[in-house]
Amino acid sequence: MQEFEFNDIYVRHAINYKPDDSYCTMHIHSRCEILYFISGRVECLVEGSRYPLEHGSLVVMRPAEAHRSRIISDRQYERYTINFPLSAADIIDPERLLMKPFLDRPLGAGNLYIPTEFGNAPMEEYFRRICSCNSKYEENVEIQLCLMSILDAIRTAYENRDGSEYPAEQSRSVQILKYINEHLFEKLSVPALAERFFLSVSQFNRIFKNATGSSPWEYITLKRLTAAKEKISGGAPAVRACEECGFDDYSVFYRAYVKHFGVSPRKNRD
Repeated sequence: MQEFEFNDIYVRHAINYKPDDSYCTMHIHSRCEILYFISGRVECLVEGSRYPLEHGSLVVMRPAEAHRSRIISDRQYERYTINFPLSAADIIDPERLLMKPFLDRPLGAGNLYIPTEFGNAPMEEYFRRICSCNSKYEENVEIQLCLMSILDAIRTAYENRDGSEYPAEQSRSVQILKYINEHLFEKLSVPALAERFFLSVSQFNRIFKNATGSSPWEYITLKRLTAAKEKISGGAPAVRACEECGFDDYSVFYRAYVKHFGVSPRKNRD
């Protein structure tokens, strides 16, 4: 595995020779993510949408968009991932036009790009070049150049789409996730959510687990923690972030925050 971080851009090239689905859990980042798929039998779950992957598939996720890989077989799983802040291209793209494929779409919709959408753009070569850097100067130039090329190819593919990537009818799981995200900081409970969607609690949990790979409350808590971290990093007091992000008890919030992020809320503010 190759991985490194440079100027808030995290790059990883990973190969699992015998992938195990039990190690693939739902997760949420505070940065954008691009996943470029090389090999394996894998599908990507993003906010209730399921995307089967083929060699050359590319999946984009914006900050706080929950996702996970689901392993279908133990064939070798190889991929590149890049995580970067929304501000990564601000110097050359102050209007953030390159971020439109990440931001200007419904949650969990239009995440997947197939190889033919990129025309002659050498996408795999861009990822390979990023991971072959061997000096600090080379890293700076090569990472910036290749990342901008990748983002521009994605933007071009996005602008060539006709909207068919956004289904007119949403699945039950997508409806559930949309409702939760629209009411994320309000009082939520699994029994009340199940009742709203005319499901038993067991049915609701099963649908949710199949769509996201996590339990409803794990999903809600992680979403709230991620939002609270953003507020705290922006200068908000931890107590206020706790209250604004739907936590009723600061001690519960504090323990969950430390467990997930590995530091206290104060550390993220400092």
